[in-house]
Amino acid sequence: MPGCRIESHPREALGGARGLPRWLSLDTAPINRNTRVRTDQGERRATVIFERLSAGGCQSYLIGCSDSCAAVIIDPEISLVDRYVALAARDGLRIHYLVDTHTHADHFSATQQLSRQLDVPVAMHRSSPAPFVDLRLDDGEMLVVGKYRVQVMHTPGHTCDSMCLLVDGRLFTGDTLLIGATGRTDLPTGDPDALYDSLFDRVLKLDPEMMVHPAHEYKGRSHSTIAQEVAGNPRLQVRDRAAFAEMMRNLNLSMPTHVTEALRTNMSGGKTVAQMLAEATAGVPFMSLAELRSRLDSGTGEMLILDVRERDAYEEGHIPGAKLLPRGQLELRVNQDLPDPTRRIVACCEFGRISTLATATLREMGFQRAVALDGGMKAWREAGYPIRAGREP
Repeated sequence: MPGCRIESHPREALGGARGLPRWLSLDTAPINRNTRVRTDQGERRATVIFERLSAGGCQSYLIGCSDSCAAVIIDPEISLVDRYVALAARDGLRIHYLVDTHTHADHFSATQQLSRQLDVPVAMHRSSPAPFVDLRLDDGEMLVVGKYRVQVMHTPGHTCDSMCLLVDGRLFTGDTLLIGATGRTDLPTGDPDALYDSLFDRVLKLDPEMMVHPAHEYKGRSHSTIAQEVAGNPRLQVRDRAAFAEMMRNLNLSMPTHVTEALRTNMSGGKTVAQMLAEATAGVPFMSLAELRSRLDSGTGEMLILDVRERDAYEEGHIPGAKLLPRGQLELRVNQDLPDPTRRIVACCEFGRISTLATATLREMGFQRAVALDGGMKAWREAGYPIRAGREP
């Protein structure tokens, strides 16, 4: 998948010296902090299966227990939904929890979609505004994932619902602590004083050798440690509380791309435009440019070309014979303009997106022979196919 990076070890790599447990990951060495489990056959190794996925700087993690086949996904991202499911199936894991470390403002969480798809609960801190959260966690509580425990540390600052997750010697910090930086505090519910307390009074007092796995990393680094961050993280060198808060208030960072849509969907559980388009695309058929051109040349008149752009775009140039019915008026004018629900209809727009949504709507309204033009008017023009300007079809 373009833009997606996965790091893991195959099952053949399970085990370790003297049968001790180990984490599975191409980016780290085995941890010396070993976990043993008691069975009827006596003491034997337990293994944590670890997958780190990257998509546009967003880091998400699948953690599983090889003994029980239980797993948890931390900070899943919407574009990687199929990848999580495939990885869990490959490793023989059943996902038990979907956890967001905080309300994300810079990408779209996949927790709700995965929850519906897999019938798995969504877990977040109790302060989360999201209505779809099934399991609201508080500081000091744990999730049981097979032989392992996911311990919650409430670390407000980046957002009021931010938390870090401690799993067998690794700390998943969300956006509280990044590699060489910290989470920003200028987004909704951010608080620089709270971030100072979370970092200097809690996170940085953990074992210096503890590995740090953040929710974002844009330079290709896989992990850090508490000791490395204390020594080299520029923001953590400002140890005075007032000075730290002042620094955070004056970072003057640009706003994340899609911040409004990300906050809307992650806080409310609503759908993104991309999700709506993907759902529509999955439910409608398409016709190629060449196929439509061939059918137009045949002159049979068997199909109606429905241009769902606005009038000014239509009059600048449309497919000869196309009927104008703007998408915004479709539901209100459908009975008047499209009296025959058995008619074969090809919907078109500029880029092929709006016509896909329009086709899905037409099919919901009973026009079962409606299809969308693959590529839209831009591709039609680039192909050199005929265009007609003006108000007349």
